[in-house]
Amino acid sequence: MSTDILMPKATAVWLVDNTSLTFEQIADFCGLHPLEVKGIADGEVARDIRGADPIANGQLSRDELDAAEKNAKHRMTAQKSRHAEYLKPQKKAPKYTPVSRRQDRPDAIAWFVRNHPEVADSQIAKLLGTTKATIDQVRNRTHWNSANIKPVDPVTLGLSTQMELDAVVKTAAEKKARADARRGIVEPEGPTLRPASETGAVEAEIEHELDVEDVAEVEGHDEGHDHEFEDEHAED
Repeated sequence: MSTDILMPKATAVWLVDNTSLTFEQIADFCGLHPLEVKGIADGEVARDIRGADPIANGQLSRDELDAAEKNAKHRMTAQKSRHAEYLKPQKKAPKYTPVSRRQDRPDAIAWFVRNHPEVADSQIAKLLGTTKATIDQVRNRTHWNSANIKPVDPVTLGLSTQMELDAVVKTAAEKKARADARRGIVEPEGPTLRPASETGAVEAEIEHELDVEDVAEVEGHDEGHDHEFEDEHAED
C-alpha cells in the first residue's frame, strides 16, 4: 500500500462484502490487521459501519482489483482519491485583524486580564491575533501605551464574535474546574450572594415598617382630636 486511503474500515467492509480478496490483501490495502478484517467478516467489528466503494471514490482501479482477485499474492496499490484534497484538514491561517482595529487589542487584552484571568495567554493570542509578549506587557503595565489602555471586551471592539468569546471562556473555565478538582478545591454550591441581613436589606425593611406604624399612630391621634373638637361644638 503506497497511499493512505480514506475511511479504511468502511473500505474494508465493502471489500469483504463485494470481493473475493483474502483477509491479508484487504488488510494490506486498508492498513488494518488481518484479524481485524476477519472480525469484520464475522460481524464482530465495524458492525454499524456502512461500506465505502474504493472504486467509486477513486482510490482503487477496476483493473487493480481484478488482478488482486486472480492472484492472492498480489498486493493492491491505492490511487490518490479525487476527494482527498477536499477531505484533507485545512490548516487555519493566522487570524487577520484590520489595521484600524489593531490599536484596540491592548484594551481587549486588559479585559481578559481583569475579568478572565483563567484564560490562557495562548487562547487570548489566538482569539485576538496578538502575541504573548504583548499580553505580558499589558499585564505587567510595561506596554508603551499603558496609561491609555482601558479594559473593553473584544466583541464590542469587533475583534471577535460572541460565540468565539463564549467558547474560549467556557474552555478555560472547564480546564480550571478540572485543575481545582485535582487539587481538592471545591466551588461553593448554591447562591453565593450575602444574606439580606448582612446587606442591610432587613434593617431597611424594619425601619420602613416602623415608619408606617408611626404614621398610623399619628393619624389615629389626629382623628381622636377631631372628634373631641366636634363634640365640644355640638354642646355649644
